[in-house]
Amino acid sequence: MTLASQLTMLRIVLTACMIGLLFVPGFLAKALCVVLFLLASMTDWLDGYLARRFHQVTPFGILLDPIADKILVLGLLTALIPFALVPVWMVAVIVIRELLVTAARLSAARRHVVIPATKEGKQKAAFQMATIFLALLALVLREVFDAPWLPSIEQWLHVAIRGCLWVALLLTVSSGISFFWRNRWVLLRLSRP
Repeated sequence: MTLASQLTMLRIVLTACMIGLLFVPGFLAKALCVVLFLLASMTDWLDGYLARRFHQVTPFGILLDPIADKILVLGLLTALIPFALVPVWMVAVIVIRELLVTAARLSAARRHVVIPATKEGKQKAAFQMATIFLALLALVLREVFDAPWLPSIEQWLHVAIRGCLWVALLLTVSSGISFFWRNRWVLLRLSRP
């Protein structure tokens, strides 16, 4: 397994740790969750960079990287629902799109066809990650401050979270439609026995 693929696997492990930490009360757990999220986000960039730099791009890595991204994003967005920071219906739309695209990619991979991530998908992922970062930051602020000015900061963060989530949702739906349209012939060919 290449170093890039190991970093991708690390992102999956970090996601499990972050989800667990979200439900541990106190500032330290929430702050550690933010640090791990930043680390996981860096591995997302670093694994691709290392794979290209050292010519270690593999079909396994091309397939695993977007799956690790989906585990990170979907796991954390779903875990944030009980904190009333993201609406259930918006997360449900994102989850459905991601599962459909992942199922199509896995179906193609079984027939030795790799459908790589696109620029649109990366833009969508950036807004999803920004939403998660702002939501984690809001949780840290809830733990740290008990001051009269906190509600205004938290209100601003809620507006920022909702704005990022709306953009992420629109990009998620549009990139999903684009994915299936662009790959329609490949997917139709693969659906035949």
